[in-house]
Amino acid sequence: MRTLISTTFVSLDGVVEAPGGEPGYRNAGWTFQDIEFDPAAYELKGREQGEAAAMLMGRVSYQVFSPVWPTMTEEFPGYNAMPKYVVSTTLKDEDLVTNWGETTILRSLEDVAALKETEGGPISLHGSATLNRNLSDAGLIDRYHLLVFPVLLGAGKRLFSETDKAKQNLKLLESESYSNGVQKLVYDVIR
Repeated sequence: MRTLISTTFVSLDGVVEAPGGEPGYRNAGWTFQDIEFDPAAYELKGREQGEAAAMLMGRVSYQVFSPVWPTMTEEFPGYNAMPKYVVSTTLKDEDLVTNWGETTILRSLEDVAALKETEGGPISLHGSATLNRNLSDAGLIDRYHLLVFPVLLGAGKRLFSETDKAKQNLKLLESESYSNGVQKLVYDVIR
């Protein structure tokens, strides 16, 4: 069974919306505005690229990443080369870009569960706030790679849903604090 890893930038109050400056959110770009850059804080991101065997995202994140990431050959060579999976009920094959390698559309959470049952290494889930919440609620996420930023954003898309569900325990695997106040937290989901 493949490990599904949710990797995300998150504010202290749980917001994951538009960390890199995506349009439409009043706090867009919050990961770099007024936060000193510390390369050590992003070591986890480089490691993830080397360890992942596939990339998973929702439609909205795919539509944000696909025009940009294929051109970032120095920053994302691993992600650009690996198979990608997009969970969407509306995206069509002809909507996929042709310069980003093998991309497969999955239509449901059941399709994600089936993907996890295949042979291969870890699957890295990027962006995709709605997909993250749905996969978490369905018990399909196995690990969280969180870079928690020292900001409170108030409104915005959140990493976790407000669904009334049973408690889910996590096991801390790694933690580190950086000079800019960012904290790395890596958790396994205990089943």
